[in-house]
Amino acid sequence: MCPSVLLVEDEGDLAFGVEMALSRDGWCVTRAATGPEGLQKALREQPDVLILDIGLPGMDGLRVCREVRRSSAVPILFLTARTDEVDRVLGLELGGDDYLTKPFSIRELCARLRALHRRAAGQVTDQGERRLQVHGLTIFPERHKVLRGNEEIRLTNTEFTLLLTLARRPGRVFSREELLEAVWSVDGQFVADHVVSVHMRNLREKLEADPSEPTLILTVRGAGYKLREAAP
Repeated sequence: MCPSVLLVEDEGDLAFGVEMALSRDGWCVTRAATGPEGLQKALREQPDVLILDIGLPGMDGLRVCREVRRSSAVPILFLTARTDEVDRVLGLELGGDDYLTKPFSIRELCARLRALHRRAAGQVTDQGERRLQVHGLTIFPERHKVLRGNEEIRLTNTEFTLLLTLARRPGRVFSREELLEAVWSVDGQFVADHVVSVHMRNLREKLEADPSEPTLILTVRGAGYKLREAAP
């Protein structure tokens, strides 16, 4: 059975072209042309991946993302105008996983979607571990689940993959380039550096007692990020 994608885009010609291309790439595509329609279909149909244009009639893509994130961890890819950097960053802060600026290549879109779907399916995190335990967290790679004690911490697929990458090597500094390769590996395509910063900030908001003064996920100035080593 083909993986499903919901495309929420109000530009009819663009939506039709993307639908045809994704269908040829092996996706089962459902379309919506407004924010309310997209939100309804996202919640009802539970697609494997959600593509959201930010500038939608009725309800913008940022609000759709916020509402979807109340109950779903579906991977979300935003489509944005080239000049809307503030909206792109806000979309990531609200729980979006990735974005593409218009105009974009269909080849890159397909590659990004495949990467998001692989991560959501757990195919890039399973290296045989049943669980990782570090700093009071229990991480289940195959189930994309994180517990602090008996409390589950809800992470997006991107946040989970970032945490898992760091948790496998506590104390090891990962550069932004290494994290981009490990988490956003998309057939050699480039992903902007600030995407790492935004998702890392989101992850700290969920894990740190004081995200402004992190003690678990540390920034190494000029080098990257690391998970604090456990005390001997």
